[in-house]
Amino acid sequence: MALSRSAWLRMRHIRHRLPPPASSKTGKHERLHIVIIGASMAGYHAAKSIAESILPGSPYQVVVIEAHDHFHFTWVLPRFCVVEGHEHKAFIPYGPYLRRIPERALRWIQGRAVHITKHSVRLSSGEEIPYEFLVVATGAGATDSLPSRVQSDEKTEGIRQLKDIQQKIKEAKNLVVVGGGAAGVELATDAKSCHPEKTVVLVHSRDNVMHRFGPGLQRAAMAGLKELGIEIITGDRLIREEKERGVVILKSGREVECDFLVNCAGQRPNSMLIKELSPKSVTASGHILVEPTMQISDGSLPNVYICGDVAHNSTPNPNSRSARAQAAVVADNVILAMDGHKPTKKYKPQWLEALIKLTLGLDKSVTHIGDFDGTELLFSTQDRDLALMSGGAWKHMGATPFQDETETLQRFVTRT
Repeated sequence: MALSRSAWLRMRHIRHRLPPPASSKTGKHERLHIVIIGASMAGYHAAKSIAESILPGSPYQVVVIEAHDHFHFTWVLPRFCVVEGHEHKAFIPYGPYLRRIPERALRWIQGRAVHITKHSVRLSSGEEIPYEFLVVATGAGATDSLPSRVQSDEKTEGIRQLKDIQQKIKEAKNLVVVGGGAAGVELATDAKSCHPEKTVVLVHSRDNVMHRFGPGLQRAAMAGLKELGIEIITGDRLIREEKERGVVILKSGREVECDFLVNCAGQRPNSMLIKELSPKSVTASGHILVEPTMQISDGSLPNVYICGDVAHNSTPNPNSRSARAQAAVVADNVILAMDGHKPTKKYKPQWLEALIKLTLGLDKSVTHIGDFDGTELLFSTQDRDLALMSGGAWKHMGATPFQDETETLQRFVTRT
């Protein structure tokens, strides 16, 4: 029977502490890098797991390349685009999650990767970092704006952007939200719940909102929107906005009054770096093809791993749970490869990874669990926490809610 992960890692440390064979040679080694591009949920977890596994005296070092100065808790962004006073809670300090990692095991670069070869990663600063293993966790939506993503690497500017959209929503009489996925449904229902006097119109190109999920959640979302008095336009799409006339034009030719437009259309994976290195591995949608081991589907790059929203695999609705599960597989396979073994761990989606909690206004939500065969479970709840359990996310990241403890990261940081 296979050892549990914790037992396996303990055995590695025990073996390391045993005296080496008489014939073995010791000496200084050249530093070998495990480069991780991106430190959202997948990359951050992979970095922590791999760095914790690096044994004393090992030549390996994890190098994280991340442009943001804080972890962006994206799930709360639609809510914080509407509700005032909680903006800072969307930015969790990097560092507390890494407290137990020795300084020699990790280097954190606040910067951007601009080019990848089979052997190295080049940064915008010009620095070239050779790698033994590469983990690409670049996610999706880098070019998107609120409510899906914050278009800033700095917390202070991110907070300013959230306050700006709050004010624009507050001042608008006719709010148009484009996109009937989770972000669009949540922002529209929050805006109408917070400002019931406003006209809120949701435009979605498909026949049903939340179309990637089962019919049960689609019906629940539609019911929540209608209950609040939101007008829903399905099967139509935005063509353009005419700000001077105060309208948006839809493909059908319909004009909708609009003081403020919020675009929540779908996110595109951030795969350009890999597209330059291995074009055949990137799908038409921009996702990167991977093997069950989370290695890229390119036999010439066996030391390159992909995880999170940028990966193309059997996950029907990628989220933080699937990203973390994929990161765990990547970490274990990199550890095996560091020890000279073949990567054998495989990612298989679990039913709980498909769980989603969809807010339908400030005090209501529906939790949906769907397996991969079409079975659905739905639970409606009353919510009281306007900050959507942000404190729990901070604790999960090792941080004290809501204290900006950035000092713990400084021993690892190099800015470029």
